[in-house]
Amino acid sequence: MQPKQSIIHLPVYQPGKPIEEVKRELGLTEVIKLASNENPFGSSPRVKAAIEAEIANISLYPDGGAVQLAEGVAKELGVETNQLIFGAGSDEVILMLARAFLVPGDESVMASHTFPQYKHNCEIEGAISIEVPLKDGTHDLDAMAAAITEKTKIVWICNPNNPTGTMNTDAEIKAFLAKVPASVIVVLDEAYCEYNTTGEFPNSIELIGQYKNVISLRTFSKIYGLASLRIGYGIGHPDVIRSINQVREPFNTTRFAQAAALVSIQDKEFIANCREANTAGLKYLNEQFQELGLTAFPAHGNFIMVDVRRPAAEVFNGLLRRGLIVRGGHMLGFPTSLRVTIGSREQNEKFIAALKEVLAEVPVEA
Repeated sequence: MQPKQSIIHLPVYQPGKPIEEVKRELGLTEVIKLASNENPFGSSPRVKAAIEAEIANISLYPDGGAVQLAEGVAKELGVETNQLIFGAGSDEVILMLARAFLVPGDESVMASHTFPQYKHNCEIEGAISIEVPLKDGTHDLDAMAAAITEKTKIVWICNPNNPTGTMNTDAEIKAFLAKVPASVIVVLDEAYCEYNTTGEFPNSIELIGQYKNVISLRTFSKIYGLASLRIGYGIGHPDVIRSINQVREPFNTTRFAQAAALVSIQDKEFIANCREANTAGLKYLNEQFQELGLTAFPAHGNFIMVDVRRPAAEVFNGLLRRGLIVRGGHMLGFPTSLRVTIGSREQNEKFIAALKEVLAEVPVEA
């Protein structure tokens, strides 16, 4: 049995090591996972009750249109319900975008080091991925605009960018959009937008009102702490959303996920507390890196990429032996860097203590 040619070369996604596997392999009793940008503070206290209320309906299909959730999200964002589409994480919305708009031979522009699912899904559809190098860890929007041709169908901008954590400002995005043909879809993947505190982050809702070809992607996996429930969404012009909906599978999000997401987006106190704790964690890690003589990209999500000046695989393994799981840059195209999720104060302190030990053991790369 032969799969289609467009997927033969594709790598299988490699997730971070699970906590239980690391405990078993290394005989550890405590493991701290700072690898997958999960919320160390869990989810809103309201989530448990919302899920428990849905247990009585476990034999029933979910609402295929996620009507109640759409109404709640639309109210919070100030958009119409026909501007929203929900998926099993924003990953599925990326898949649906590629399925709806790309055919073999189309081109799709993205950064060279960014969320890999853009390229993955484009190439499944037989489209050509045009990868533009980052500039100081940030999307080079001028170069990306220059890479657009008559074959370009979608441009992907991960903002803040994963894995570097860097941000393109409102002014930069607006200048970029002014150069993009109306026929090209611009995807602003804003999975970490709720963590932003700069005041310069793009107002994508406003941009969607001005540009029919702009779509924003959001997720409940990060600051809302619903990663295991797999639910995210897209916001865009009704015509674009309708096209994506035409390729959406029925009942693609669960009753539990919809109920949890609805109460989560309404719990503003929980979100504010998580944002505040994340900002404090970023400040602490940046101060510690500076004391250690390490440099990091400016971080605007709930993770930070730091150059440890040593082979990332060796530092990653040294931390793993001490019960700390991070994301090694050797897997992400940054051979001397680590991507580290911002944890609780206790987790951050344990990470720094372990990092100091490992740095003392692993020589600086010449």
